[in-house]
Amino acid sequence: MKVLVVGGGGREHTLIWKLKQSPRVDKIYCAPGNGGIAQDAECIPLTADNIQGLADFATAEKIDLTVVGPEVSLVAGIGDLFASRGLKLFGPRGKAALLEGSKVFSKEVMAKYGVSTAAFKVFQDPADARSFVRELGGPCVIKADGLAAGKGVIIAANTAEAEEAVQLVMEERAFGEAGKSVVVEELLEGEEVSVLAFTDGKTILPLVASQDHKRIFDGDEGPNTGGMGAYSPPPIYTSELHDMACKDVLEPVIRGLASEGIKYQGVIYAGLMITKKGPYVLEFNCRFGDPETQVVIPRLKTDLIEVMEAVVDERLDEVQLEWDSRAAVCVVLASGGYPGSYEKGKVITGLDELPSDVLAFHAGTVLAGEQLVTSGGRVLGITGFGVGVEEAVRRAYAGVEKIHFEGMQYRRDIAHRALKRG
Repeated sequence: MKVLVVGGGGREHTLIWKLKQSPRVDKIYCAPGNGGIAQDAECIPLTADNIQGLADFATAEKIDLTVVGPEVSLVAGIGDLFASRGLKLFGPRGKAALLEGSKVFSKEVMAKYGVSTAAFKVFQDPADARSFVRELGGPCVIKADGLAAGKGVIIAANTAEAEEAVQLVMEERAFGEAGKSVVVEELLEGEEVSVLAFTDGKTILPLVASQDHKRIFDGDEGPNTGGMGAYSPPPIYTSELHDMACKDVLEPVIRGLASEGIKYQGVIYAGLMITKKGPYVLEFNCRFGDPETQVVIPRLKTDLIEVMEAVVDERLDEVQLEWDSRAAVCVVLASGGYPGSYEKGKVITGLDELPSDVLAFHAGTVLAGEQLVTSGGRVLGITGFGVGVEEAVRRAYAGVEKIHFEGMQYRRDIAHRALKRG
């Protein structure tokens, strides 16, 4: 069968790496892809937001299944467009994708179906939002309603920072139209865990949990990024918490949306804060996480194409997921200056020196003639495995030491919370 993967980052490279292992897959296309993906799939010069062009390509090439990586395509309604053309696609339709596409919609769904989340209020007027943060008088979180490339959430340590955040998002429109409305919510204390699940709108099959590292510097310092690394499994996520996440988070949301005529099919991602009172939902995403995918999907032993087809055909109840018992750790190598401005075109060396059991997933890379060079903020994700997290950390960093490009930066403390727990 022919498969089209939409996107061009480390998440998409990981999905392609896994899909390639299926005996049923004959050909993989990727739009737009990157320098590493080009070695595993045929790259097509179509951007993820060009959903009309993607539908035309899938029709012309008789693509059997399209797998969507980025949220921008899903929120734009690629699922609806493909369905209208009779094309199979893994990913939720536009209305269901609003769970990520609109922070306001997401919080209202949680409130309606009794899912634990931070107390919040929604504002369209910056003066009202400022008044509310002054009323709160302490730390809080300001979230732009719409998509903001993972950067629309600002954690304010005090009232002054919160007022600055309101001005930045609502008045200066740092995130464009995404900041027309904002959610202001209480700041939750605890440890974050990412829980993903496959669902066909009826059956829910959770994946193994992971934990990512959002801040740029060691010790969780500095500005937020798209993610500087991840590991799986996080020791804090006990079987008891897993049961609570399924029963009190995933099931109420999927069933609640279904009761409103919104069938959610694809993968759902719950970002949980594990507090002293139990798990609270920080956010929902309508797609695989990045870099969480780089540690979760390599642990999946089941044929991914079989799972995705079962989701699309609404027979997920026939599937059982098998997992590699080893831990996985991914360290992201980023360009100097990221998440601010950075230079591109830096030559990457050392990938051919990686041990065979250490994986390199490409994100911001491109081929310039015979050379592989940097083309983005997050450049590579290096994933290692081990009997436990400690060994996986060692293997991943041993791989990192082989690679070089000018200005390369990375965190040296990925999985530090797990290591502290012993």
